[in-house]
Amino acid sequence: MNAKSVTTLGTALITLATGTVAHASGAATNKVFISGPLILLFLGFCALVVVAQIIPVIATLYGMLKGTRSSKEQKAVEVNTD
Repeated sequence: MNAKSVTTLGTALITLATGTVAHASGAATNKVFISGPLILLFLGFCALVVVAQIIPVIATLYGMLKGTRSSKEQKAVEVNTD
């Protein structure tokens, strides 16, 4: 065995030997958390911010689609080379 494989094997054995199992706590599963009015106000404010940012996106998208549609409807112009 070369030094690299010995180091890798040693690291793997140390990791497996020192690893422990994490047990879930049973005490935290039976609690009921009730949100107060300030939490609901904060979440409402967050929703308002999201909606306020979506409105310009929809307007810009509508303008882009409208511009694309109107550019396809333009007719070709003939140029005289006199």
